[in-house]
Amino acid sequence: MAKTIVGVLRGGTSSEYPLSLKTGAAVMAALPQEKYETRDILIDKEGLWHLRGMPSTPGRALAQLDVAINALHGGVGEDGTVQRLLTRSGVPFAGSRALSSGLALHKIRAREVLRKAEIPMPRAVSFSVKNQMTTGDMADAIFSRFGPPYMVKPPAEGSSRGIRYVPTINDLPDAIGDVLDEFGAALVEEYLLGDHVTVGVIEFFRDEPVYALPPAHIQMPKGSLYYDPHSEEQSANHLVPSHFSHDIKSILADLARKAHRALKLAHFSDSDFVVTRRKVYLLETNASPHFHEQAAFPRMLEAIGSSLPEFLEHAITLARKGM
Repeated sequence: MAKTIVGVLRGGTSSEYPLSLKTGAAVMAALPQEKYETRDILIDKEGLWHLRGMPSTPGRALAQLDVAINALHGGVGEDGTVQRLLTRSGVPFAGSRALSSGLALHKIRAREVLRKAEIPMPRAVSFSVKNQMTTGDMADAIFSRFGPPYMVKPPAEGSSRGIRYVPTINDLPDAIGDVLDEFGAALVEEYLLGDHVTVGVIEFFRDEPVYALPPAHIQMPKGSLYYDPHSEEQSANHLVPSHFSHDIKSILADLARKAHRALKLAHFSDSDFVVTRRKVYLLETNASPHFHEQAAFPRMLEAIGSSLPEFLEHAITLARKGM
């Protein structure tokens, strides 16, 4: 029986390059060798393609693949660029399509869709370099709507890249200016104190149209205000099963499914939440979850008696069936 040829795309042009290398390596290691022939497709930090360590073109790298798994995080891997290349090449691929993936990556545009779907999110205001306001005026406008502390975020970066925690209104103008200068736009969000949680979903899994995995409670290092997976000094434990009540777990599952549908994502996703004393709030939904061993997704799979190999085979089946 011929093996299925699976191209695993990893690396990429975003700041999440090292994490994508880990996810791609985990994917290749998890696919059974007796059933799959994996091809390591690397996109380097300059956007150049490589096949099995040798320079290549996208056309050559994608040729003769039966299916592709996009293990890229952020940048061209999530903004729709790679998805469009795969679609034009005719290669089936696991994960979301170009438009929906790009929408989920863009925090400002995604918020508009998620809020219209009546999904609770922290209060926020966004600005771009086109705004004819000083950063002081921007800070005053935000303060009139909600008080500190704040999180100032770039519009389309993942894994906490570029985020500033701002404890007071006096610090806000400089933080806004820094993010605007570097990224061209800034989302200023109220900082909510609570438990940070990730919930993964999988389509057409275990006889459910959108199956919600059990929530992973992110236990951050003492003194940390938010989780930064880029930091070598910061590590977090993902507790699954978590201590949350049945009601909270149901709310988290419902919101993760609702966000996945609202953004029109495909096959799988994961959503990040903060659980406060009064309410559950969605922070963001990711079209390309991390699958490396330090990530939450494999822990959630293990908690239901599944595994990364089983999940990947399921995702490959969805891709090849065009679901």
